[in-house]
Amino acid sequence: MFKPLELFIGQRYTHSQRRNRFISFISFASMLGIILGVMVLITIMSVMNGLEKELRARILGVVAHVTVSGTDGKLEGWSEIYESLAQANHVIGVAPYIEKQVMLTNDSKLRGVQVQGIDPAYQEQVTDPVLELLEGQYSDLTPRGYGIILGVGLAQSLQVYPGDKVTLVVPQVQVTPAGILPRVRRFTVLGLYTSGVPEFDNMSAFVHIDDAARLFKLGEAVSGIRLRLDDLFAARLLAQQLQQALGDAYSVKDWSHEHAGFFRAVRMEKLAMSIILFMVITVALFNLWASLAMGVNEKEADIAILRTLGMEPKKITRVFMVQGLIIGTVGTVLGVVFGVLLSLNIEVIIVFLENTFGFKVFPADLFYISEVPSELHWKDVCLVAIAAFIAAIIATRSPARRAAAIQPAESLRYE
Repeated sequence: MFKPLELFIGQRYTHSQRRNRFISFISFASMLGIILGVMVLITIMSVMNGLEKELRARILGVVAHVTVSGTDGKLEGWSEIYESLAQANHVIGVAPYIEKQVMLTNDSKLRGVQVQGIDPAYQEQVTDPVLELLEGQYSDLTPRGYGIILGVGLAQSLQVYPGDKVTLVVPQVQVTPAGILPRVRRFTVLGLYTSGVPEFDNMSAFVHIDDAARLFKLGEAVSGIRLRLDDLFAARLLAQQLQQALGDAYSVKDWSHEHAGFFRAVRMEKLAMSIILFMVITVALFNLWASLAMGVNEKEADIAILRTLGMEPKKITRVFMVQGLIIGTVGTVLGVVFGVLLSLNIEVIIVFLENTFGFKVFPADLFYISEVPSELHWKDVCLVAIAAFIAAIIATRSPARRAAAIQPAESLRYE
């Protein structure tokens, strides 16, 4: 089978490196570095993708996809727009809510809490299965019943259980015969919930919306209306449409706006880790450059003879480009294969290592998740492979051009 002369000589030079153990070792080290760099980079990017997806699912399980509120912090006449919101595209649940910052105490411990007034009749429409009631039901919350459902972390910090009493302190004063005092109300713990998001479990509680309105003196007003969608990625467009339809008297925000900083930080971490890990590939490519540079010195007489026989400088360049690209291509392909396999099986591998050595990668008490998630994006795989291949071309280019610049007369003078 016919082969271009440059390809034939380049392959021969690649195999002949085995005679020079030092150059062969550097070439092997550069290929191994490319394999490891590509493999680890694909795996880390997949883990970061899985982490972002898992965090998004957990956080959006306890917050609204879209919220509609008044520009002054409260929404009057919410029932007038309820039907129009319920009929909007992608909306599968609508519920009014009241949300305020308060203090909660069991007489010996005091905690800052975000209390949410909910209507049990609507709450199921906007609640994700990720928010699990461990004890009690939303229907246990009744008007003037002054019951409260606590996050499991909050209940543990206050050392209270269902049936116990807690005191809710509103940071608003009221004038009484005894003087100016904060507004307080005793509540009975009716249930516990967990969302898998420690910050939410440790700082939030639910009460009936009528009790919240009475406590905060809101009358018929609420803080806003929560919307749950069948497609959370439609939230931004829907929020824009609702804002335009409702006018400036209302404030419409979607989850990507309210939690933009958090998800931006996750993406920045992914980018930073990708850049750091790409340095591993860069070091491997430096080894590739060094092995080719030494190979050019070793083959200087051969290059001079080829030039004397009439081979053009650009073909000499291609000979060493072939040699470098063989190493770069093999390293990239093997790195992609191992990286994809590792990404698809990382959860099983981590569980095996945790059981074998008795440690946890993500302790449940410190992180939102307790398992290592992974989601392979083929665009990430292609991006890493293309970047590694282009970097290999760049690393190969300099020694190859140097080989083409060798003068035959100077090189053969002492041969």
